[in-house]
Amino acid sequence: MTDFAARRRMMVDTQVRPSDVTKFPIIEAMLAVPREHFVPDAQREAAYAEDLIDLGAGRSLLEPRTLAKMLDGLNIGNDEVVLDVAATYGYSTAVAARMAELVVAVEEDETLAGEAQTILMETGADNAVVHIGPLTAGAADHGPYDVIVIQGGVEEVPQTLLDQLKDGGRIGCIFMEGDLGTVRIGHKSGDRVTWRFAFNATAPVLPGFEKVRAFQL
Repeated sequence: MTDFAARRRMMVDTQVRPSDVTKFPIIEAMLAVPREHFVPDAQREAAYAEDLIDLGAGRSLLEPRTLAKMLDGLNIGNDEVVLDVAATYGYSTAVAARMAELVVAVEEDETLAGEAQTILMETGADNAVVHIGPLTAGAADHGPYDVIVIQGGVEEVPQTLLDQLKDGGRIGCIFMEGDLGTVRIGHKSGDRVTWRFAFNATAPVLPGFEKVRAFQL
């Protein structure tokens, strides 16, 4: 029988800590949340691998290192409300929920959303809710948000999401340019979001987050 608790410790010791992620809330959350519960049964053995887990239809579960470093850059406080976009089965939501006051997960796939809500309840994430709707639309009814995190690649961030970020809030996502990607953390001041480079990472571009191409004759 697989010792997933041991794999969790190994994930933190070999993927998270060596990436200069040392904040206790992140370490504690990633040691506590059973990542193997948040993937399809056929992929449980791969749950703690260093690679993206392909969930099909352009969706994926980010590498542990990438998620940990994004959360490190966002520095979530225990009195903050977080919007987790493209949550799939809810792993990132469960991790963030151990740091935040409330996490709202957005998932447009009704089957994924239903499974995420069930798994979150079963794993004790009672300060997390799943909102079913277009990823690009966010969940304005629960906002505005202190933090927004997008679980996949983007070429552009829809203004709809930026409008749901509080003044002084932070947003983190993976900007993709071809096969190259960079994680950037945005800070909102007034109506403007200023982005800074955090680290390199890649992920498939989420449906709806592609850059609109100019028409050419």
